[in-house]
Amino acid sequence: MRVDDLRSLSIFDSLTDDQLADLIKDGTEVRVETGVELFHEGEHADFWWVLIDGAIDLIRRVGREDTVVARMDVPGRWAGGFRAWDEHGTYLATGRGSSDGRVLRVPAAALRDRANTWFPFGAHLIAGLYRTARSVESTARQRMSLVTLGTLAAGIAHEINNPAAAASRAVQALDTQCQTLLSSVRLLAEQHITPEQFAALDQLRGEIKPEVVEMDPLARADQEQALASWLSRRGVAQAWTLAPPLAAAGVDRDWCARAAAALDESALEPGLEWVASALSVATLLSEVKESTRRISELVAAVRSYTQMDRASMQHIDVTDGLDSTLVMLAHRLRGVTVVRQYDPEVPMIDAYAGELNQVWTNVIDNAVDALGGSGTLRITTRVEDDDVVIEIGDTGVGMSPDVAARAFEAFYTTKDVGKGTGLGLDIARRIVVERHGGAIMIDSEPGNTTVRVRLPMTGG
Repeated sequence: MRVDDLRSLSIFDSLTDDQLADLIKDGTEVRVETGVELFHEGEHADFWWVLIDGAIDLIRRVGREDTVVARMDVPGRWAGGFRAWDEHGTYLATGRGSSDGRVLRVPAAALRDRANTWFPFGAHLIAGLYRTARSVESTARQRMSLVTLGTLAAGIAHEINNPAAAASRAVQALDTQCQTLLSSVRLLAEQHITPEQFAALDQLRGEIKPEVVEMDPLARADQEQALASWLSRRGVAQAWTLAPPLAAAGVDRDWCARAAAALDESALEPGLEWVASALSVATLLSEVKESTRRISELVAAVRSYTQMDRASMQHIDVTDGLDSTLVMLAHRLRGVTVVRQYDPEVPMIDAYAGELNQVWTNVIDNAVDALGGSGTLRITTRVEDDDVVIEIGDTGVGMSPDVAARAFEAFYTTKDVGKGTGLGLDIARRIVVERHGGAIMIDSEPGNTTVRVRLPMTGG
């Protein structure tokens, strides 16, 4: 590589030919080949890469997809070298050739030495670093928001699907049971049942109180067999069909004997069929009611979470946002014990409710990752001095002091590439500190990690 190759690049405007020659001596010319990766996201940024010609895509793994977050396609654009200033510095993205060309690769240590002595050059580097980091951050955040939205949408769709499917099955069964109910009434009429007999049968039906506690399967089977045998001995052709729903409702042979005493022999079977159908209809209606109630709760939680009906700043109860976030993340909480400890004395505060929900989402999501599918998630609220304090803790593996100290840094993550952007807690910090004038911190040890958020009661 020659000095003339660098002379036309704006980043080197302030450098002399001797300084350019020193930089070339420090570095190495590397070929850029289409589709070939030069450096990788998350690895130590040991080298500074300056584009001479060609083009390089900067790619981050967001979710399960590779996302192009920036492109080096103008000679003089650069990436990496962060260990020149930060011993922990890593590449923010993977550099992959998109057009054949060349780069100058300079070790971070050499870059540090040159930047410290060549003042105008150092200023150019700082400006470029800011632009590059902001560009990557903005694109990655947008992509992460879409991934998060997709994950939440899939989760809430799953949560809604369960009660919706239950309601659908119950409605289909209701159609059958209603037909059976009408048929049994017709058969009772054909047997010329008297009003007094029907009233007695209805009174017996009213005495039935379905079991609140689920019966042991073996005990249930024994009761069904006993009822079926009793009914068969009295000429009930559908004994084995009627026995299960009657047994499930807690009906025993004594009750059946009283029903037989109240009815003519020919009316016993349609009478018991009417009772069994009436009980089934009541049970199915309860299932529909519970399913629709659950769907309504989920819709209300989504509405609260997204704050669709609120302005930016509102007088809110922080527990509403915490609860709606838990509903939104229910698909992630299976196997996790959630403990809520809300202080009823916590007042409402002025806040950006939708943004706080993003904080709760990021923090709870990290806690669930740390739990690995089992453990306890604790959420507490209280008043302390002039602040509302929200603590979200988990019994996961914990963080080392070094990791905890850097947890709120942008792009810092201990997760595998593609499983984390390193932006979740940075976004949470910005919302809490910059938007609400609060504070956020982490205390961690093995088996006990707590994220503590302080929000001023007087607003940010």
